[in-house]
Amino acid sequence: MLTKEQKKQSIARGENSISKSNHILFADFTAIPTADIKKLRTIMRELGGSFMVMKKRLMRISFKNKGIDFDPVRFERQAGMIASPKTLYDVAPKIQALVKELAKAKKELLILGGITVETKQEITAEDFVKIAQLPTREALVTHIAFILTLPIKKVMMALHELKLQK
Repeated sequence: MLTKEQKKQSIARGENSISKSNHILFADFTAIPTADIKKLRTIMRELGGSFMVMKKRLMRISFKNKGIDFDPVRFERQAGMIASPKTLYDVAPKIQALVKELAKAKKELLILGGITVETKQEITAEDFVKIAQLPTREALVTHIAFILTLPIKKVMMALHELKLQK
């Protein structure tokens, strides 16, 4: 059982993570070994974020102190807090890749949902998966460039064929 001072420190850490973050996700890590939790922490550290475990009741107090009406107690499962200053579009594919990697090894890391800190908009688990499956910015730019240059290439090929015929 945590002492009152430990609870205050935990709430302060939660508030600090929330204030530095663009969004907060919650993950059920019940059946995940410590080595795989370290992989998640490493990924988040590389992205400038963090993964922390604290009691859901204390998380709720941290959110309330930051003016966010979100209650993590509603998650029936154990929930760890994934916080990142980057956009969800930057973080989701990397977390989803780890989820898939663990699923191949018959380990289940579940993303339960989350919240966008600035807009206080809830992120469902389904939304997270959809966002994680979006192509990267570079892939989209490449695809658009290909589409835009395709008509020019067709005209060039037609002109080349006309030249060969004459």
